[in-house]
Amino acid sequence: MTFERPVDQLNEVGVLNRREIEARIVAPLLERLADRFGPDVYETTREVIVDIARAQGSDLAAVVGDTTLPAFASALGAWSADGALETEVRELSDEVFAFDVTRCRYAEMYRALGLADLGATMSCNRDGSLIEGFNPDVVFTRTRTIMAGDDHCDFRFELPATPVEIRT
Repeated sequence: MTFERPVDQLNEVGVLNRREIEARIVAPLLERLADRFGPDVYETTREVIVDIARAQGSDLAAVVGDTTLPAFASALGAWSADGALETEVRELSDEVFAFDVTRCRYAEMYRALGLADLGATMSCNRDGSLIEGFNPDVVFTRTRTIMAGDDHCDFRFELPATPVEIRT
């Protein structure tokens, strides 16, 4: 059976609110499933979230109509809405989009709910897959996250002069 996804308009409620709603439903569900089927359900969850993020990146590219880094940068407002992220852009060009997150209310929210581990899976885990769906030639690097206890997140997106060959 093939399922055609409708266009995702859920960000209209605000991504921060959306993630809290998801976490309040998913956390107890995962706990119950892990009790019944074992801890592998967490890895399965991670895989599903990565797939969803990749599809959302592809959808975002279609909505924006462009897969350049400046277009990607201009499309990220939904994730920062309602003061969810405080960022400092380090560089924005056709080849590089680099920024630091200096405050992350997503991390604050997950911690307040006692779900920091789930937050890493449900939010941080999406970032590389989102850009992969948006433009698979972009290389994403992040070495720090507030969710993991660092003082900032360092997002680096680079578009190599020669597209990267993905081997499977």
